[in-house]
Amino acid sequence: MSQSNTTDIVAYMQSVGKQARAASRALAAANTGDKNSALMAIHEVLKNAKKAILAANKIDMDNGKNNDLDAALLDRLELNDARFDGMLQGLKDVAALPDPIGEVTDMTYQPSGIHLGKMRVPLGVVGMIYESRPNVTLEAASLALKSGNAIILRGGSEAFESNQAIAKCILEGLQKVGLSEHSVQVLQTTDRAAVGELITMTNYVDVIVPRGGKGLIERISRDARVPVIKHLDGNCHTFIDSDADADIAINVSVNAKTHRYGTCNTMETLLVDETVANELLPKIAEAIIAADDAMQLRLDEQSQTILNDNAILKGHLSAATAEDWDTEYLAPILAVKVVSGIDEAINHINTHGSHHTDVIITDNYTKSQRFIREVDSASVMINASSRFADGFEYGLGAEIGISTDKIHARGPVGLEGLTSQKWIVYGHGETRA
Repeated sequence: MSQSNTTDIVAYMQSVGKQARAASRALAAANTGDKNSALMAIHEVLKNAKKAILAANKIDMDNGKNNDLDAALLDRLELNDARFDGMLQGLKDVAALPDPIGEVTDMTYQPSGIHLGKMRVPLGVVGMIYESRPNVTLEAASLALKSGNAIILRGGSEAFESNQAIAKCILEGLQKVGLSEHSVQVLQTTDRAAVGELITMTNYVDVIVPRGGKGLIERISRDARVPVIKHLDGNCHTFIDSDADADIAINVSVNAKTHRYGTCNTMETLLVDETVANELLPKIAEAIIAADDAMQLRLDEQSQTILNDNAILKGHLSAATAEDWDTEYLAPILAVKVVSGIDEAINHINTHGSHHTDVIITDNYTKSQRFIREVDSASVMINASSRFADGFEYGLGAEIGISTDKIHARGPVGLEGLTSQKWIVYGHGETRA
């Protein structure tokens, strides 16, 4: 197939969609043992193919560097030993999770005599469009299989070699246990026209999950005819309350910002209560700079007053602009603002945040409960790093993405987020009067 021929792309995508729909019906009928066997078969194939997968990833990394891919994308693209081991563990974790399919809840008797409830069922066919991270290929495939969904995966061109190497392992694992090879289809084209087809194939695709930069997700949200589960960006906040424990405030802030930059759950704005700012802000700022000397702090006026004469921070400070409060940097840049208290902090987060993950550091129970009730985000945390907003850390085994939508799936999307419910009714010949 020519990747530049749109007519061929249309035919190719229609074929992929038709095959996925057929596979989804077979998967919906598969039992838990069959699905777990497939996951463990893929695990075994993948483990034996480590050398080939890392070699493919090196090709992608070299191409990315030659094409001046930015540091955040290169970080997401790289597969090292630890990340490869994480992929293997993720397969085991998903296999160990309870199978949600077929679960019946809320059974009640009605006055008419019928007995009704809800049964959890797969969504059907999931289409996923994502950038950089080749480990997402495996995570998404494993979650889709366990939840009884067929999945069509379209990775970024920068990860093409890595994704195809992983796809080969998935296919071999599926074949070993007799599940349809079309249960997981990784598109073999980098033509952007394939994305346009995927997001409009309402007869074959039930939901689209975009995972990548803001531009990608805006395009998918604008053009898709298939329902979308998405988040646009991760402008995450940590608020240091007046009743914060100093050591926790420092340690959590350093981890939330410096653990990794290219992730959507990295802290981008630090808010500090004015009553403790003089004491705590210099300590937090110095600790963050000590963790990464490349860090730049964008300061509001009060933060400048407190930090500008600090010799340790010289060369790391600049004045914040209005744009900084709305920015997901994905880089060693942190916006810092001193606030008058929890009311201003909550208002700032709800106004400028992306409704992804926000944190309060406090020993005050009343204020912590206010924060988690009133901050309108998919994940709200007390005394913990925003970096925990992740499917693996939440015990989901893996995640297909993080949703900031207010639909059935919000926050990290695991097995349950890839299911729906249908009403089931048991009768004994009842008729409606």
